[in-house]
Amino acid sequence: MPVLPDVLRPGLRVVFCGTAAGAVSAAVGAYYAGPGNKFWRMLHETGLTPTRLEPLDFRKVLDHGIGLTDLAKEASGADSVLAGDAFDVAALLARIEAVRPEILAFNGKKAAAVFHGVPTGRLAYGPAPGRPGFPPVWVLPSTSGLASRAWDPSPWHALAAVLRGEKAPRNGTNPRQETQSRPARVAARGTPC
Repeated sequence: MPVLPDVLRPGLRVVFCGTAAGAVSAAVGAYYAGPGNKFWRMLHETGLTPTRLEPLDFRKVLDHGIGLTDLAKEASGADSVLAGDAFDVAALLARIEAVRPEILAFNGKKAAAVFHGVPTGRLAYGPAPGRPGFPPVWVLPSTSGLASRAWDPSPWHALAAVLRGEKAPRNGTNPRQETQSRPARVAARGTPC
């Protein structure tokens, strides 16, 4: 039995796929419920949702053309404790083929690496190699609080820009920063030019 239900339907703009429900998410029955998880904040900050949703409101993402799933549906916990046989790439492929979102976005390199069958070090953030006839794939920095030391919101902003039909910003930068000159960005940060 799945730890968390899929939140999927045909016609979605993006489906976010995590590795597995974290311990807190499994305990409360809601996606990205850990106190340090930045997922819901990023959906709002990037404009993918008009308001900041709470974890228990996870089903409301459908109202915004967003879906949710995990690569390991019947396991929970941190990536470091998940057994290799917990991941079901074939089932994920079938779920995504059935609903055909515009983009499949992995929340973290671990799930993307298992999906692609490569080590995490071989993946970059942003658009990733895809499969013929399959929706485009993106790899995003994990929003988990456990991954905070490597956090970079730029790929999240780049994905949101693509979903809005804007040109993807260079190097995954925040599209709001792209409209400013370098001196203006430096001045805005309070750093001398």
